[in-house]
Amino acid sequence: MEKFNTLTSTAIPLEIEHVDTDQIIPARFLKATDKKGFGDNVFRDWRFHKDESINESFVLNDSKYTGSILVAGTNFGCGSSREHAAWALVGYGFRVVVSSFFADIFKGNALNNGLLPVQVSEEFLQELFSIIKSNPNTQITVDLENQVISVEDELEETFDIDPYKKTCLLNGYDDIDFLLSKLDKIEAFEAARP
Repeated sequence: MEKFNTLTSTAIPLEIEHVDTDQIIPARFLKATDKKGFGDNVFRDWRFHKDESINESFVLNDSKYTGSILVAGTNFGCGSSREHAAWALVGYGFRVVVSSFFADIFKGNALNNGLLPVQVSEEFLQELFSIIKSNPNTQITVDLENQVISVEDELEETFDIDPYKKTCLLNGYDDIDFLLSKLDKIEAFEAARP
């Protein structure tokens, strides 16, 4: 995984609540076991009409909104426990998803795949939506080390993250990389045992 420390980016506002994993990546695209290509189909049924023409009214197709931060409504990632949803968001280019609530399984899958879910208060989320919509060029900074999300000089809030997952993201570790980083201690422990 790529290391994550601080990210400053514009954001895409997906002001929809209860976005489930089937909306993030429809089930018909789950046949592959490789992460490659899933980003092409993120929010597929919202980004495209049934005839495959682009849905100009969907926010990801609105050229005024860009960036590697997705700001989403509450209860993001609910529904089935498909890891492919995190693969699709990362494959599209998102590094952070901001919401006032995440489904637990989605949150774990996101963290395991280098996507930082930043849970904020509902008040902060609504103000963030308002700021982004009034100025799509607004820069948002997510500081993982200090666990702070801020919007230029207008808005700031701290967020929680599991300490182990924070360590993994800061170092670009998956679970195996983390174990390998402790190899000398593991070997010393094993050597001390009869």
